[in-house]
Amino acid sequence: MSVPLTAPSTATTVQSSENAAKGPAFKHPLDPLTPDEIVAVSQSVRRYVAEKTEIKAVRFITSYLLPPPKKAVLAYLGIPLQSGEKPEPATEIVRKAEVDFVDAVTGDAYNTILSLNGQDWEVDSLEQLPEGVQPQISVEELLLCEEIIRADERVKQIAAEVGVKPEQLHADGWAIGYDARFPTKQRIQQALMFARWSRHENLYAHPLDFIPVVDSVAKKVIHIDFPPTYKPKEEKSLFESAGVATVDITAPTTAPPPLHSDPIEASGRKRVPPPKESYDFLPDLLAQKEGFKFRDDLKPLHVVQPEGVSFKVDGHVLEWQKWKMHVAFHHREGIALSTITYNDDGNIRPIFYRLSLSEMVVPYGAPDHPHPRKHAFDVGEYGMGTMANELTLGCDCLGQIHYLPGAYVAHDGSAVVVKNVICIHEEDAGLLWKHTDFRVGGRAQAVRSRRLVVQQICTLANYEYIFNYMFYQDGNIELEVRLTGILQVYVQGEDEPNSPFGTTLAPGINAHYHQHIFSVRVDPMVDGLQNSVVETDVLPLPNAPIGSPANHTGNAFITRSTPIARAADGARDYDYATDRRWSIVNPKTVHPSSKRNAAYTIMGKGATAPLMALDGSIVAKRAPFARKPLWVVKDVEGPKGGRMWPSGKYVPQTRDTPEDALPNWAKGDDNLLDEDVLVYITMGITHIPRPEDWPVMPVEHLRLLFRPTNFFTVNPSMDVPGANDSKSCPAFPSTSEPVSGGAACAH
Repeated sequence: MSVPLTAPSTATTVQSSENAAKGPAFKHPLDPLTPDEIVAVSQSVRRYVAEKTEIKAVRFITSYLLPPPKKAVLAYLGIPLQSGEKPEPATEIVRKAEVDFVDAVTGDAYNTILSLNGQDWEVDSLEQLPEGVQPQISVEELLLCEEIIRADERVKQIAAEVGVKPEQLHADGWAIGYDARFPTKQRIQQALMFARWSRHENLYAHPLDFIPVVDSVAKKVIHIDFPPTYKPKEEKSLFESAGVATVDITAPTTAPPPLHSDPIEASGRKRVPPPKESYDFLPDLLAQKEGFKFRDDLKPLHVVQPEGVSFKVDGHVLEWQKWKMHVAFHHREGIALSTITYNDDGNIRPIFYRLSLSEMVVPYGAPDHPHPRKHAFDVGEYGMGTMANELTLGCDCLGQIHYLPGAYVAHDGSAVVVKNVICIHEEDAGLLWKHTDFRVGGRAQAVRSRRLVVQQICTLANYEYIFNYMFYQDGNIELEVRLTGILQVYVQGEDEPNSPFGTTLAPGINAHYHQHIFSVRVDPMVDGLQNSVVETDVLPLPNAPIGSPANHTGNAFITRSTPIARAADGARDYDYATDRRWSIVNPKTVHPSSKRNAAYTIMGKGATAPLMALDGSIVAKRAPFARKPLWVVKDVEGPKGGRMWPSGKYVPQTRDTPEDALPNWAKGDDNLLDEDVLVYITMGITHIPRPEDWPVMPVEHLRLLFRPTNFFTVNPSMDVPGANDSKSCPAFPSTSEPVSGGAACAH
């Protein structure tokens, strides 16, 4: 059994051979592996494995650039280690690749490092991963999951019992999460089941009442779980002591039943057929719905730049309005922005060495087995990049757009190419600043804001995530995450009471409460690589009550700043009472007027979401980053790069906090002051589903802002020209109004 090697609908094509012509080793040391390089790396690994090992069949999982050391990259680019100093002398940079693969016969996993020697990739090391350590789940394995369940006779029989034919069966393959009943060595997924009545109909409208578990290496179903249903409380409810006393579940416990028990008997309930009604989202299917009509009163709105865009792109290097950065596709993080600098009147000032999404987890809140297994790590288990969409002009990205491509490895070593995976464009962002002298004869000035957007959209089965990295003319950097797509749903019986852990969206369809918690990795270089992080609280003037000589009217307040000095203090909590904020500072750079250190302040108060899973829970152990809103750790670079992944490098099927995870870096007395530090910011939302989120959820917004503080001498956008849009005009022109724009915004 095999999945045909074709690109999923989110990708463009598959490249299985190298192009004949070979160019230079790289244009920029952080350029991602090209499709040609991915194919060449795969061939070298295959050749080495065949000659040097007993491995009979290779299933490639990941293949990506192993970045050079930071100081080598900065020297190559001519960026000094401290603003105002000379750059370090350039040293030779060897292009390296890192590959994870699985033995397709035994299921053993391997990691290998390769170096480019001239035009040839050579294997430097090959390491077998410890038993139970699993690399990322591939797109092909997710597709394979659906093929496995469709071929399984028991699954077909169980589906037929609730009126579903084999050709109507569909499955979203998910990582198993945590289930101690299965051996760690097995590479397994859980299959969340749905029916589909026609080719493109919304399958999520028809959830099924059973969840198979599949072995991706053996390519077979190894178990089938049946979640319990809810019932009115009879004598005593499992949840009574928690104050949820009106309902109970049909099983005696929320714990998983033994594998040897009958799963439907253990659930304590009868079979539940899927809901029949369709809830479509495609326009041609919606048009067939009786009484449905599209709005016809929406007039066109175009984004036009008659003189072209204001940004420049050279390969992966992007320049716009004094900003300069490297933009790359990464199979795991999606977008990786590196060497972000700002031209401050001729002084090239570094701000961030790297900015990216390093992890996220989506824990669901229903306690009855097997629903607690649903806590997807969309970065570490699947890869945000491998799930990224090919973007469409005029739909996903509006205006004059420049696209960058991306590529990742397929099982056979080919390169899956996503042609337009990152889009770059400009947007009007409202007013940048304005002031009017209200006095008689006073003048005014209005300046509109322009922002540069670097965007990617990723589809994780039912959900879509839109990532917008936005750069502003006043030095601000913003990360906006938009969440849309379709809720993950489960079937609800006809007479089943509503679950206290979810929302009934429509007849027979329940969406569990859940969270989306993101970990943003910031590798700062604010005016240089040696930075500190300062925690600032805003306090009423201490020990100065109303009527005191120091605070007679009681209005005084101050700020109190504390540097985060050692590793053991690196895990921080938010304090709403003091409006706490954190700043990344350069202790060597002092503002001439404020006498404070140059900094970028993290503004994320509205993006905090405390993890609802209890301390000590499986989710809290596997996603330890979610327990704190901010972490500061020291970066330590080694042969395989620096510290990257807050839940560990290898996430699928972990059963505890890995050794190479964030909490283990935030220990001990290592100095964090004036060091090469990393900042991990936790942001998220708690999603209590509502019927208005069905059948497709309108976008929900999550924002994180990095704001210059004591970094610039004055407002750096004072040199932005004033607004004067000649194309603006009255919406309803009359004889007494001008019909064209051009009125001065400064007078």
